[in-house]
Order: sequence, then structure tokens, then C-alpha cells
Amino acid sequence: MSLLDCFCTSRTQVESLRPEKQSETSIHQYLVDEPTLSWSPPSTRASEVLCSTNVSHYELQVEIGRGFDNLTSVHLARHTPTGTLVTIKITNLENCNEERLKALQKAVILSHFFRHPNITTYWTVFTVGSWLWVISPFMAYGSASQLLRTYFPEGMSETLIRNILFGAVRGLNYLHQNGCIHRSIKASHILISGDGLVTLSGLSHLHSLVKHGQRHRAVYDFPQFSTSVQPWLSPELLRQDLHGYNVKSDIYSVGITACELASGQVPFQDMHRTQMLLQKLKGPPYSPLDISIFPQSESRMKNSRSGVDSGIGESVLVSSGTHTVNSDRLHTPSSKTFSPAFFSLVQLCLQQDPEKRPSASSLLSHVFFKQPYFEFL
Repeated sequence: MSLLDCFCTSRTQVESLRPEKQSETSIHQYLVDEPTLSWSPPSTRASEVLCSTNVSHYELQVEIGRGFDNLTSVHLARHTPTGTLVTIKITNLENCNEERLKALQKAVILSHFFRHPNITTYWTVFTVGSWLWVISPFMAYGSASQLLRTYFPEGMSETLIRNILFGAVRGLNYLHQNGCIHRSIKASHILISGDGLVTLSGLSHLHSLVKHGQRHRAVYDFPQFSTSVQPWLSPELLRQDLHGYNVKSDIYSVGITACELASGQVPFQDMHRTQMLLQKLKGPPYSPLDISIFPQSESRMKNSRSGVDSGIGESVLVSSGTHTVNSDRLHTPSSKTFSPAFFSLVQLCLQQDPEKRPSASSLLSHVFFKQPYFEFL
């Protein structure tokens, strides 16, 4: 039996979403110590075990999106034996070429090994004829991209951006520590649950730095990315030269995603592809954000070697905690004012030289993520 014929990634017990239930990593516990990078499944009643590969146990309700170059339909569904709402991704394997089949297989295999609260979990994977069904938790608020389209067409508030990015970078840090490059960080791959937990999805483009038991400094795998993904890709990944790229490529994508969340628009989206490539490959460090939107009356920022405030140093008071999006705030409009700390974060991530970009671990200690707790309420 092949991997995709019947694959239950985890004997994970799950429970249905309840609006009043707070996540164990809720923003209300921001001041508690951050949990380790190990992951354990939520405890639930035994009757709510969800690992069924019987298609009749799932009731499709509505299509809520598409992905994987429009080859995958994403549905809200109900697991009828328990009444649990789930998300089901359905892909016709006959429409996938060899490269896409390998990408799907990679995502399925890796989802079985990754265990982290900020990485999207696959509960069950199986096939129905030529159709691949992937069952995962229902994320009530969908993706950050959907939030932008529905509630924040002109961009999110800095508070909301801070919480979304923190969860995404935590998941990214876990991947990097395990020797993996995500290669597809963007708002549509950041999901938010009903109780505010932020998770990173989009593992089909993920690539490992580990080969034959050795971790390499760079990789030279250049898949045929869709042109729609190019705005988020780093200069070194697009350059495709002998220097290759590493995990710092993802940090560049974090910077582009930060701009996307702040403005409501995908940077470079309206730019001709050739012009975009030239801007990324030849131009100086470029911020898609207009500097004029940042208040100039804030305190001075110290300069790093790159000429950009690192925001990471001894003077930063580090308060460990896990950020999630407070669902009560998603409908709350806010002024479009951004701090120098946010500007610093974006500039650091978008450095042309990948060596000047911070690691995901260092980024978590950036002053942007270390605002006093009351600012989140």
C-alpha cells in the first residue's frame, strides 16, 4: 500500500471548536514562559478521536478556498460521527505533474514528523479514487490573506500584525532548527484558528538542508515556482546562481509578508515581472512600504552595521511568551500608524545580503515583538 493510499499522520485526539474556549497559547498568557519547541496533542474525550479514512464520515459543506496553483479545493466539512468541524483539502492527482506529486508527497510525509503548535497539523490523509483528501483542523478565521480581503483591505493594525507574525516566525524557527527552508512564506500560508492560534501552512515547497546525514550551508534546488509566488521570494532564490540560498531566504519573505499585512497589498504585485526581478536582484535594499507612514517623532534607533536598526540587543527587555491573535480584536478598526520598531523589522528582513538578515531565532527577540503586555489588550 502506498503512502498516499491510506495515511493517518497521527492518532491525535481532537475536539470541536468552541468560541468560548481559549487556546493554551492564548495572548492572555503572554507573560508566562514560552513552551519548548516540543508539541503534544490537545487532550479530549476519547469519543472525539478523529483519524477516520472513511469518506462517508465527512460531510462537505462549502468550498472556502483554493490552493496549490489552483489544483486543490479547500472545504469546510463536518466529521459526522463527532460533529467536529474540519478543513478538507481535495486534489485530483491526475491533474498533477511529477513535480507537483513529489511536492504533495513531501508535505504529507513532513507533516507526520513536525510537532509544533505553530505548524499546521494534518490529522488524516487518504485517497478516494484519484482524489487526495487531507483532513486538518478547521481554522475559523482562515488565512491572514483572507482576513485582509474581508476585514482589512487597507492593511492591519500593528498590534494584529505583531501577533500574526510572531506565531508565524515561531513556526518558521522550528522548521529552521530542523534544517528546513519553507520557501513559501506569505499571508495566505498563515492560518488563524477560532481561539486565535496562528499556524504556518504551505509545506509543499519546503526543502531540507540535510542530505545524507549532513546539514549543508546552502541548497541549489530551484523548482519551477509559479509566477504568483515570486513577489515573496528572496533575491538569492530568484538569482539561481552558484551561491545557492539558505534559511535566510525565508526571512526575506517574512519582510514582504509584513508589508503585505500592513498595506493590504502584495508588494511588487502591480510591477512587471522583469522589472520586479531587476529591482530585487540589482537594486539597493528596498522597502515596499512608504517611509512617510512611519512617525518620525519616536526615539532614535541605534544603527547596526547594515545601517538599519537591528532592534536586537542587550537593551531590549526580553519577556518570553507565546503570541496568538485575540479573536475579539479581529473586527476592531485601528489607525494606520506604524512604529520605528516595525520599520526596523521590515528593513532587517529585506536586506539584500542574506548574511545581514537576522535568523528566525534572533527575530523573535526583536524589539517589535517585545512591546509591553498592555499594548496587546
